[in-house]
Amino acid sequence: MSTVKDQSEHQNHAQNIIVIHPGSHYLRIGRASDVNPVRILHAIARRRKPGGETHRDGVLPPVVEKTKELLQELEDGRLQITHTLQSCVQSNGQRRYATPPQQIAAFNRRSQPEVLPDGQTDWCDKDGRDVVIGEDVLQLNPNGEYNVHFPIRRGELNLHAGVGGSLFAVMSDLQSIWEHVLHTRLEIKPSDMKHYRAVLVIPDIYNRAHLREYVTLLLNQIGFGCCFLVQDHVAATFGAGLGYACVVDVGDGKTSVSCVEDGISHPNTRVRFDYGGADVTQVFYWLLQKCAFPYRECNEQMPLDGVLLRRLKEDFGHVNLDVCGSVEKSFTVQHPTTPKRHYTLQVGDEAMVAPLSIFYTELLAITGANRTAPKTQNRCSSQPHPEDCFDAEYIRETGRRNKDNLEQSAIDSGALANTDAPDEDLVVDGLEQEREAKSNDRDYLLPGGQLVGLDQAVIQSIERCPTDELKRKMYSCILIVGGGIKFAGIASWLQSQLARKIPAAYRSEQSIVSSPKDMDPEITSWKGAAVMSCLESVVELWLTEPEWTRYGLRILREKAVFMW
Repeated sequence: MSTVKDQSEHQNHAQNIIVIHPGSHYLRIGRASDVNPVRILHAIARRRKPGGETHRDGVLPPVVEKTKELLQELEDGRLQITHTLQSCVQSNGQRRYATPPQQIAAFNRRSQPEVLPDGQTDWCDKDGRDVVIGEDVLQLNPNGEYNVHFPIRRGELNLHAGVGGSLFAVMSDLQSIWEHVLHTRLEIKPSDMKHYRAVLVIPDIYNRAHLREYVTLLLNQIGFGCCFLVQDHVAATFGAGLGYACVVDVGDGKTSVSCVEDGISHPNTRVRFDYGGADVTQVFYWLLQKCAFPYRECNEQMPLDGVLLRRLKEDFGHVNLDVCGSVEKSFTVQHPTTPKRHYTLQVGDEAMVAPLSIFYTELLAITGANRTAPKTQNRCSSQPHPEDCFDAEYIRETGRRNKDNLEQSAIDSGALANTDAPDEDLVVDGLEQEREAKSNDRDYLLPGGQLVGLDQAVIQSIERCPTDELKRKMYSCILIVGGGIKFAGIASWLQSQLARKIPAAYRSEQSIVSSPKDMDPEITSWKGAAVMSCLESVVELWLTEPEWTRYGLRILREKAVFMW
């Protein structure tokens, strides 16, 4: 009887916890008791004021100017992957074969769309709304009166110099989107928000100033009774039911790797790259164009076409070496004010080359994503803040001052008069850690300034673990999460690449988990945060509005489940 009562109380408790996982493309939000979260496009459109500036964030990252040098770099990258695939064998031991691109292009040029009846719709600009949220944003006329904003890009707040790019504006957009889902999809009244708790999934590499804005948004603006923050990689291990793992998280706009053990993400192992599934989509579109993509009016800058290309990448893309030659595929295009059209095309190894751009990053030059330096925790979180009186800047300055004072006192007393030996640092200087982090950043860059592939990033992340035993554990358990890398066979490819490159001392049996408990890897982190929020041990982690208002960042330093 008591067991049933405990389960009932646990269920009621979980129904009052809202888990929020904001991403560059989707927002995932729901009750901790839900099987799956609500998933909506993390975008908002606001009606432009008369004469106001125009700003439209795209569904896909923009491509860089296609100079002769860039096209040569892309072609070299494509040929490199193609030659690698030609040297592979199928599961039956036979060599792979590929249909010549010219043959595929000839078929696609002859392909004509089939116009379907009763498929024409209108843009939804005419209903008079000043604010449009979620998938409805895609149905707005791209040339209409709305500015479109994605509040998060590349895993961070989308701050920019244009209209709606200030910190205040971005946080206002987040508030509008999140409250819209809470009130309309989860059916929570604004007056009842104080009875609910919030768990926010944040990036493993975070910006302290942005965390302050997030907590203020949850407790002061939206009005949750209390909240706590959890890093996405830590949440992923809870979602997968793993005590430790090297977490590889490929989202729409970023890719991050870190080693997690017993609920702690080791700071030195964290690294983030500014590329993800959206960049792979642009690579795939470039490859489709090379073999005469039959939807010739496609414009990747238009929101609906961007979503279409994303879907084609997910539907067609794979890393299955047993699939050889060309495969016939079909898709439907339905845009407002134009008839519905059905296309047929052939796709060859392009469906494999695009996903492998995560490993061979030369192809990511199409968006310039392979030219940005990786971010580490030290670079992103060392900003001093007046509310945080024990931040790195404070420790560094007081440490220097104390050291100078002690040395001077020793000199005055004659204790240092007869010694030339260097004195040991009495206080660890935070600058040394920053210098070390910056030197580590260079490990991720090749001589030309180009990022390494995902397999090499995993190795370098694990090699930063402090002990050999921890390295061995991390090599034995690699967890793949995120919606940007959901391709059949990608885990096997990563495993084969790692098997050839990891140090001999750690070549034990690798276990690569890509869909734990048959779960969609997109929601692993969300599910883990939901599981974590219901544990008895998190009672002390909840941060209330009075505490936040009184102590600010200082209380977050005390209560955060991650190393500040």
